[in-house]
Amino acid sequence: MPKDFSRARRVGEQIQREIAEMLHSESKDPRFKLLTISAVEVANDLAYAKVFFTLLDDSLDVDNVQQALVKASGFMRKQLAKRMSLRIVPNLRFVYDKSIAYGASLSNLIDGAIETDKAKHDQDGNNGENTEYNRRGED
Repeated sequence: MPKDFSRARRVGEQIQREIAEMLHSESKDPRFKLLTISAVEVANDLAYAKVFFTLLDDSLDVDNVQQALVKASGFMRKQLAKRMSLRIVPNLRFVYDKSIAYGASLSNLIDGAIETDKAKHDQDGNNGENTEYNRRGED
C-alpha cells in the first residue's frame, strides 16, 4: 500500500508551487499570466512530471499555450534545479486540464434545467402556490 504522502507527491506539490510562481512572476509571456497550474503528477522515480494547466481566458488557443509551455520547459527545469534540492529534476510534460471546463459546462446544464423546470411550473399556473413540488422542501 503506497503512503499517502509519498516523496513523488511532495515533490509534485513543490513543483506545482514553483512553476506557478515562475510563470506569474518571472515569465515575460502574457499568456502565462492567464493560466493556472492545477496539478502535477510525478513518476515514482522522479524522472517525469505531468503538469496539468487550465486557462482563465477561453479565447486563448490551448495548443498555442501548450507549445509555449513546452518551449519554456528547459528554462523551468533549470529554475527548478536552482530552487529545489533534487538529484534529478523531472522532465516536464504539459497537459491541458479539461476538468474545470467540464465542471463549468455541467454547472451550466444544471442551471438551465432548473430554469426550465421553474418556467414549466410557472406556465402551469401554479405560480409557486401550494403545490406538491413546493411542499416537499417544507416538511
